[in-house]
Amino acid sequence: METVLIIEDESALARLAHDYLVRAGFRAITASGALEGGSRLRADAPDLVVLDLGLPDGNGLDLLRELRRRGNLPVIILTARGEEVDRIVGLELGADDYMVKPFSPNELVARVRAVLRRGTMGPAEPTRIEAADLVVDISRMRVFRNGDVIDFTATEFQLLVTMAREPGRVFTRGQLLSAVHGVMIEAYERAIDAHVKNIRRKLELNETREQYIQTVHGVGYRFVDAD
Repeated sequence: METVLIIEDESALARLAHDYLVRAGFRAITASGALEGGSRLRADAPDLVVLDLGLPDGNGLDLLRELRRRGNLPVIILTARGEEVDRIVGLELGADDYMVKPFSPNELVARVRAVLRRGTMGPAEPTRIEAADLVVDISRMRVFRNGDVIDFTATEFQLLVTMAREPGRVFTRGQLLSAVHGVMIEAYERAIDAHVKNIRRKLELNETREQYIQTVHGVGYRFVDAD
């Protein structure tokens, strides 16, 4: 049973999310602040974190930074309506998804499932994509450049694989959103821009060269065709 940690100081909202996730078959635990959330992270080793950015005892963005320094644990951030800057910063720090409060608990369950699916994607047989000095091992969810491992979140990895599987094809932001979410939800296309920025920061030796992922202005992105 997969464990979801909900770090949210609004007790009614935390309880609602907890109850819906439990009914959906998850083990759900709650924490009301950054300090308690840190303790729960160490004690319960969750598979995914739902993180409110507006915590009473600390900045949720600081906790997200700490999570990303430790590894690629999937994170869905929660923001109040209108806090677009926090949303973008959270995505650029490596959050897998975001939701605006108040939100539908059923949609939260759908997004949790979608993000967790990204972490288990891959065919039974080993599959590799090779481009110049880059190797994408889909079955093991590993990316190598000149033999060195590059760490990606599950969302970043799925976006990279989606584009790399069809080099030269131009993907619109909407198509990339559908690829990573796998469910019908409200689109927020700037989220894709933030994820692609993260991928480039990790992948490109020089982000301005667009060696692997090219921007097609007014349309979207494509993985460079070696041919």
